[in-house]
Amino acid sequence: MSDPLDALEKSISSLRRAIRAASAAGDSERAGELRAQLRRAERAWDALIDTGDPAPAPPPRAVAGVPPAAFGSQLPAREHVHRALMLLGTPAAPKLIVGVHEAFFLGELSASKLSSLRRDEMRSYESSPGARPYYLCPALAHDLLTPARALITISTWTLEQRIIGPLSPRVDFLTGAIRVAEAIHTSTTSTGSEPRPAALRLLWRFAANIPDAMPRGAHGHESALDPQQVIDAARAELDVHLDADRATRAEASRQARTSLGEAQQLFGAPPQNVTPLRARA
Repeated sequence: MSDPLDALEKSISSLRRAIRAASAAGDSERAGELRAQLRRAERAWDALIDTGDPAPAPPPRAVAGVPPAAFGSQLPAREHVHRALMLLGTPAAPKLIVGVHEAFFLGELSASKLSSLRRDEMRSYESSPGARPYYLCPALAHDLLTPARALITISTWTLEQRIIGPLSPRVDFLTGAIRVAEAIHTSTTSTGSEPRPAALRLLWRFAANIPDAMPRGAHGHESALDPQQVIDAARAELDVHLDADRATRAEASRQARTSLGEAQQLFGAPPQNVTPLRARA
């Protein structure tokens, strides 16, 4: 699995290609929106480069595929949340974010710290738009484009990635399972280090809700899990739902680009100002 910098670099490359394609097609509105996403992604890349641990202490043991540079017990809560979300690659609720942080990173993070984080992020954006390299934002409901309850995303993600449709919770669950399993698999195959017990417990919670992801006779023994089996099982089910979910998200993102300003594309539209997509059709 790639680290957060790798993921951002891939996102930046994809955005640049998409900008070229939109410009070639004469879609200036789409190109402008993509350029704004590119600027946010580049600021996020700069911020991650600047947050490396300067202390001369020996680097910590790599855990579950996460590079030592990703550790940092003294980082603020928003940085811990950012790193957990980058590992998952999907919108997530506070409980899952805390679980991912506990499994893969050092430092303390509690769900209570996340309760006011989204409001603080929105206030920061309103006071100085674009001053931060990224913002923690709510996911957006596909029909009303309003904030989805208790789901946090990152502003540098595409609109499609930040929108939640009817199938998205299951798609994101399966995607998260794959990302967690890939991290553990990378650790055990390339570095030889053992996964943390919290990482295995997290993978177990995913696997228990995916058909054919659990080995026979495991019965509560997290260490018996095979990350590759979880990956294969999750991908098999993901193939069933992915195309329909992408179509819903793409339709909602097109509507968001035409009806919402940049701030509302990040933090959602007020409910009283939005007509459901089905009513517009």
